[in-house]
Amino acid sequence: MTAPSKTQADSAIWASLPVPALLVDQDDKIIDINPAAEGFLNTSAKSIHGEPLWDRLAIDAQIEEAFGRARDHSAPLFVNDVDVGTGERAPLHCNLQIAPLNDAPGVMMFLISPRELAGRMTQNHSVKSAAKSAIGMAEMLAHEIKNPLAGITGAAQLLSMGLSKDDQELTDLIVEETRRIVGLLEQVEQFGNLSKPRMKAVNVHDVLDRARRSALLGFGAHMKIAEDYDPSLPPAAGDPDQLLQVVLNLLKNASEAADKKGGNIRLHTYYEHSFRLRRADGTGVSLPLQIEVIDDGPGLPKEIAGDIFDPFVSGRENGTGLGLALVSKIISDHDGWISVDSIPSRTIFRISLPLAPRNFEETS
Repeated sequence: MTAPSKTQADSAIWASLPVPALLVDQDDKIIDINPAAEGFLNTSAKSIHGEPLWDRLAIDAQIEEAFGRARDHSAPLFVNDVDVGTGERAPLHCNLQIAPLNDAPGVMMFLISPRELAGRMTQNHSVKSAAKSAIGMAEMLAHEIKNPLAGITGAAQLLSMGLSKDDQELTDLIVEETRRIVGLLEQVEQFGNLSKPRMKAVNVHDVLDRARRSALLGFGAHMKIAEDYDPSLPPAAGDPDQLLQVVLNLLKNASEAADKKGGNIRLHTYYEHSFRLRRADGTGVSLPLQIEVIDDGPGLPKEIAGDIFDPFVSGRENGTGLGLALVSKIISDHDGWISVDSIPSRTIFRISLPLAPRNFEETS
């Protein structure tokens, strides 16, 4: 086999870079982008050629001056832990690596390394561990508490038969509270008894439509739920019933957090070529199918925003803290990932799922 020329090798390396990369000229205009950057920016190298860099990248740090100094001195520049967006979707937490291009005065290479997926992989592992602990707790609670509670309820009902009306209010309170505790234990049991997903080829828009109709007829009747779908989205690999449970849970949370007069929820889907998840064994999986549930409610409390997917963490009074833990467990079992970005008036839960292989059975 003939060895490739230097130009061919350079082109192959450029196309094979696993992170988004851009070439920027001395006027901060984009000369070229690699395939990973095409996916990250959702555009082609041809259409973005000549556009100003800072018009296409939104970075939550003032780096223009530092970028100019790095070019003037032909020096590299490293910027860690910044949010990088494109204006079309929520930003990702990234590291930036910037360096001058050899033999091309004034031209800089701009590498974007998303960190959110790696962090989410660690969180998925911790959620699975926490879920196992919660499952063990569910079995213990069901055995040790539900039977005595049934006895307490029965005794209170018997006592009420010979009491005055005023005293019956007390026994009624005992019955009501014990039933409430039994209901809580049943929710914990449900969290523990979730079966493994039965994977099929799933049209995520069908799942979203079912969840939307169900929400509008029940807990979300006071909400406006808008659809913003990418009609070309291919099927996802997933369990349609479990994914429906996930979306219903997110819609329910948004509806309960909204003002009593109502609020707005937007269901948004799109394809993101650059999303990949690296497993613990070193193998990687592509997660290009994106589902966003966006609401204009008050947002998550800052003190729990980082732990919102852990069991028994809740931002609502009398909340069990199991809903989002169950959501995270389901998505983790699908080899996907879920994250949240929340500020007052804008909370985005984002789910990323793998494509369905061609040999997958399609859902009816």
